[in-house]
This record gives sequence, C-alpha cells and structure tokens, in this order.
Amino acid sequence: MAQVTVTIDGKAYRMACEEGQEQHLIGLATEFDRYVGHLKHQFGEIGDLRLTVMAAIMIMDEFQEMRRRLANLEQSNGHADQREEDIVNAILTLTERLNELTGRLSNPHEPQHP
Repeated sequence: MAQVTVTIDGKAYRMACEEGQEQHLIGLATEFDRYVGHLKHQFGEIGDLRLTVMAAIMIMDEFQEMRRRLANLEQSNGHADQREEDIVNAILTLTERLNELTGRLSNPHEPQHP
C-alpha cells in the first residue's frame, strides 16, 4: 500500500491507497477541500464536523443529480435503439416489397401472387 498526505481545511491527513492511485487520491482530497473551503467562506467557522457533513451532503446531492441524468440518458438511448430497430424493420419490409414488384415487372407472364 502506498501512503500519501492530503490537506483538507489546512489540516494534513496521512492516508493509504493502492500503488499507483496516489495522484487520484490527492485529486479527490483537493476537490473535497474546495467544497469545505467554499462552505467555510460562506458560513464562517461552524466546526470541522459540521463543515464536513455539509460538504458530504453537497457532494451526494451532485452525485444523485448525475445519477438521474445518466438514467435519463440511458432511457433516451433505449428509445433510440428501439427507433433504430423499427427503421431497420421498415427498410427490410420495403426491400421485400420492392423485390416482389421487381420480380413481377421482370416476368409479366408469370401468375401473380398476392
């Protein structure tokens, strides 16, 4: 396990992570520190625990919004897939009809089948 030190609200925290994930963890901590800093600027000194809880709630709110958007995109994509399938089926049906018509025009003396 690798060890990194991250800073949140001016305090250093030593953390463990998988080898190669050090920069990712530092980036996550830096982003979280921005949330805490924003709240601290907005509300002042309201306590570390309260700031942390408020930042976590803000992050969860954004996470749920992203999850909702993703679900909407997946649903839209599903509808697009169905429309695409309907179009393909319509083209196949039209192709069959055109082939039948072409056959009738090519052999006008053969009996006609409905």
